[in-house]
This record gives sequence, C-alpha cells and structure tokens, in this order.
Amino acid sequence: MKKRDMLRFKKLLLEQRDELLTSARKTLSGDIHLDPDDFPDEIDTASSEMNLAFQGRLRERERGLLGKINGALDKIERGVFGECESCGEQISVKRIRARPVAQLCIDCKSEQEQQERRES
Repeated sequence: MKKRDMLRFKKLLLEQRDELLTSARKTLSGDIHLDPDDFPDEIDTASSEMNLAFQGRLRERERGLLGKINGALDKIERGVFGECESCGEQISVKRIRARPVAQLCIDCKSEQEQQERRES
C-alpha cells in the first residue's frame, strides 16, 4: 500500500476513534441511572429500561469497534496495515475504503462467513 494511502487511512481512523470517544464521554457524563420515582407508571419505567439496555448494547459495539480501530492504527505504525491476517495477501484498497478496520481480504472473509454458517 502506498504511504499516501496509509496516511489517509490513519487520518480517517483517528477521526473515527475521536468520534467514538466523544460519544462515550457524552454518555458517561449524562445521567444514565433509573430512578423509579421519575416515572408515573410501569410502561414508562419499562420503556426507559429498554432504552438504557439499547444504549448499553450500542456502547458495547462501539467499544469493539474502538478496539479494531486501535488495532488498525497499530498496524499502520508497524507498516503491515492492509495485509490479510489469514493469507497475508494485500487487502484491496476498495475494501479498506469501505471498512478501514478490515482484517481479512474479501476471499478469506467470505470463507470465514461460510464456515460460521456451517457451524450454526
């Protein structure tokens, strides 16, 4: 991969990481507890609990993405960004543009997904 491309992807990944961290800070600084006295009936309480659970799942997904972003940034620093972790071939720039945290080339990813389908 060209150095110019790596720098562009590094900038993109840093921006994504900053957005995730900003979002997480906003969530943590907000009031995320439930006080039963705040809700007049059970439906309001249940709705708020569902919303809180959804936000928790969303934050968990974001934390996973943050780990992948940090991994991709580490690969850039080591000069191995864009290499498939399975076969070692170069991941296409088109795929990396679509998913900068991609760890597998399209062929290896397709094979992995087929294997997962067979196992489930």
